Amino acid sequence: MSPSTIPDAKGFSAAEGKRKNGMETRVALIGIVVENRESAAALNALLHEYNEYMIGRMGIPYPKRKISIISVAVDAPQDVISALAGKLGMLDGVSTKTVYSK
Repeated sequence: MSPSTIPDAKGFSAAEGKRKNGMETRVALIGIVVENRESAAALNALLHEYNEYMIGRMGIPYPKRKISIISVAVDAPQDVISALAGKLGMLDGVSTKTVYSK
């Protein structure tokens, strides 16, 4: 078995891009701009809810503009990515854009 076909701890195989349960996954980056700091608690709760799919996260405060910029990398089924991005975008003062790998 080559290293790219050995499943990792979450059951993903790099060569197949699938979970153990057979659901197809995709790698995506969700860009988030937070203009209302009062939405931060709800945003963090959503990210925590979906943490099993997260590869990593980076947050950058930008005090000059009174905003925060967050990027979240995920490896998840398409419907999970869409649900997360949609829920985040529904928060007051939060905008999102999602970019997918091929």
